[in-house]
Amino acid sequence: MIEEKTAQNAMQIILHAGDARVHCMNALKSIENSNFVEAKEEIKRANDEIVKAHRIQTNCISVETQGDAGEYSVLFAHAQDTLMTIYSEINIAKRMIKIFEAYDARLTKLERLDKVMEHE
Repeated sequence: MIEEKTAQNAMQIILHAGDARVHCMNALKSIENSNFVEAKEEIKRANDEIVKAHRIQTNCISVETQGDAGEYSVLFAHAQDTLMTIYSEINIAKRMIKIFEAYDARLTKLERLDKVMEHE
């Protein structure tokens, strides 16, 4: 049977990582709507949550490296997998914000140029 503390830590990691995923998905929806300010705010919220999850994992690993080895837990392994998957999603979303901001800026510039050329 899994130790209660291990289960609690795993569930906290999963909860914070899940909240991070919700914010990440909200950021992606904001990118779809060209709302980059909101996308960045959501990514910051996602990052805040993933940091909380990562701190719990780091504390667990630190305890183990100090000689207090815990037992293997599928739940904790799942929590770590969830953490790293969502961390990757956040990194991709951050990159997408930059890509689409640049794309949007180029389109805006072309649209302005087109309007100038129409008036000539």
